[in-house]
Amino acid sequence: MSEKSNREPPKARSAERRFESVLWSSRLLVMLAVVPSLIGATVLFIIGTVDIFKVVLDTLTYYFSDSATDIHDTVVPDIIIAVDIYLIAIVLLIFGSGVYRLFVSPIDQAEQHAGHHPFNVQSFDQLKDKITRVVILAVIIEFFRAVVDIRFQTPLDAIYLAVSVLALAAALFLMSRAHSKFLAD
Repeated sequence: MSEKSNREPPKARSAERRFESVLWSSRLLVMLAVVPSLIGATVLFIIGTVDIFKVVLDTLTYYFSDSATDIHDTVVPDIIIAVDIYLIAIVLLIFGSGVYRLFVSPIDQAEQHAGHHPFNVQSFDQLKDKITRVVILAVIIEFFRAVVDIRFQTPLDAIYLAVSVLALAAALFLMSRAHSKFLAD
């Protein structure tokens, strides 16, 4: 024990221990973020799956019964939207499990897997990095969904699209390089 704690009266040390116990238990407040994140992820996985099943049903209806509705303009955007929904659900899963692991307790099953499993985060920076990667992927998917709907009016529109794709490729390259350097450190 330190000199300070030896000089404090037992009542003060007891109050300090109680306060520290309450302070330590307050870490469980993060469960107010963890549980809704997992519920939100579950809801989004269900929505994405139902959307995919709708595309399958529309496709079967189009090809095997004489449907008047043409699906060719909607299939790709609908699937891209479903993939985007899945990616946002994954962000919520990584966030919920990462916050739980950082504040409450390591997840035993995740600890038994490879160290690079998305649920195995060691710090806020690592959690932020994993979430950022998935969010960027979701933004890229959203970009491609927008590209599918583009109708070129002028040749300049095609140039803008080419520049956008080039910028996106450069961003992915730089992100990959940064991630490689992050892993090396």
